[in-house]
Amino acid sequence: MAERTRGYAHRVDVKAPMELLWQGLVAPELLALWFGPGARVDARRGGQYFVRADRDLEREAHIDVFEPGRRLRLIYMPPRELPPSDAVVVDDFILATEQGNAVLRLLGSGFPEEESWDLYYNRLRAGWAQALARLKVCVEHRHRIASQPAAEAGAQRGARPDRAGGAPELPSYGPPRASRDDGEDSWELLP
Repeated sequence: MAERTRGYAHRVDVKAPMELLWQGLVAPELLALWFGPGARVDARRGGQYFVRADRDLEREAHIDVFEPGRRLRLIYMPPRELPPSDAVVVDDFILATEQGNAVLRLLGSGFPEEESWDLYYNRLRAGWAQALARLKVCVEHRHRIASQPAAEAGAQRGARPDRAGGAPELPSYGPPRASRDDGEDSWELLP
């Protein structure tokens, strides 16, 4: 009999071009801004995808589907700290445009319904909700800066003469500042 599994689904609407949202998923320098430092991505079908959410959680995956601007499916290596399983853990990122906004749907699947997997599953499910909120802010911020005239953009981002060509400073995020009544954390944009 096949192992019973569970999954999660998330959606985020982003007011930015699809290409910028796609780059947020596959460009290591952008992944570092919203997901965590040390990301490594061999951005192609058959490539590797490595991210570190924090010191305790690393995820390494094989890129199964790579359709730029449309779809990215990751098949994860089994976590070393959990019991072996025949289940295959997958994150499927599906991108679309709706009413002029980029839309990202994340479907995670393949998590065994065993008690030993509960903490890992719950941590990823909740973590993705927070991470996708940070992705949205990061991508929309970059789009706003890129859409403004140079002088106005420089004034807003606090361009400094020591930054080459007045390159935009990207937002960085601190730990959750407070929990809202709906149980979600709010993230503080740091200067």
